[in-house]
Amino acid sequence: MKISKQARRDARELFRACCPDGLLDEARVRQALRQVLATRPRGYLAILSHFRRLVKLDLDRRTARIESATPLSAAQQAGLEGRLTSRYGPGLIFTCHPNPGLIGGVRVQVGSDVFDGSIQARLAELEDAF
Repeated sequence: MKISKQARRDARELFRACCPDGLLDEARVRQALRQVLATRPRGYLAILSHFRRLVKLDLDRRTARIESATPLSAAQQAGLEGRLTSRYGPGLIFTCHPNPGLIGGVRVQVGSDVFDGSIQARLAELEDAF
């Protein structure tokens, strides 16, 4: 579905209204959705489609996925979360998953940023060098 410039503009305005202090407020998102569905302005499906995309991008940007070869201790996890919070700001959602395929080390993904300190990545770099 092609989204008009006006629908994009309206969706961005709606999204900004849902972020009073820079962080997405779930209650405001629900209220905004109810209001749009109740009034059904022209092109409301396109507005909601683009609004959904903006919300998804914001959630992806605020989610830190941490993978490690072995489960992290509470101290290691807290230290890593503290460093990520200082770099990306408050409001991050952390998910930790053990991944034995990494062999050793940690891989962190926040939005589109990837920090890969795993042995698997180092071996792949070494393989590419030859």
